[in-house]
Amino acid sequence: MELEIRKSFIVKEKIRSESGIVARRPLCKVAAVVVVKNPYAGRHVEDLAEAVAAGEELGDYLGEEAVNALKEPAESYGKGGIVGINGEMDHANMFLTTEFARGLRKAVGGGAAWIPSASKLGGPGTAIDIPMAYKDALFVRSHYDAMEVRVPDAPLPDEVAVIAVVANRGRLNYRLGGLSKEEATGKDGLR
Repeated sequence: MELEIRKSFIVKEKIRSESGIVARRPLCKVAAVVVVKNPYAGRHVEDLAEAVAAGEELGDYLGEEAVNALKEPAESYGKGGIVGINGEMDHANMFLTTEFARGLRKAVGGGAAWIPSASKLGGPGTAIDIPMAYKDALFVRSHYDAMEVRVPDAPLPDEVAVIAVVANRGRLNYRLGGLSKEEATGKDGLR
């Protein structure tokens, strides 16, 4: 399946302090977004395998774009999509499956952990919070975070906004205990 891409863009956020405490190393979050035509808009199709396979191309592209914009190693990741109102929830999720995840994992240099995901139905300007977690071990609480993403002119009724998010570190001022990034082994994706 050849994807029809209308636009792509990057959103970068750098957080230098929280609660009046200036971080030694700012938290940087990057979202890479691509807006594609929904090949199944307005109709129910039972087999979405062709679009699922196309998700690999999107994962490669968005993962590389996000990591390049971050300009340092990515520690956290997440993915998501907003499908236009002539589509179905599965029309966002069809692009975000394992095939998409392969490209994102390759871009971050591994990633044993499950990639948090969110999707929703909406029109232009719809906001979505993309959840993030530490790329190698889900039990690392310091990296539980999210990035809000919105596209002012998308998705149109027959489009899908597909999103990859990366971050360079965990939350600022983390102090809730649990498994630390340094203690994580990354062997099972959990610890």
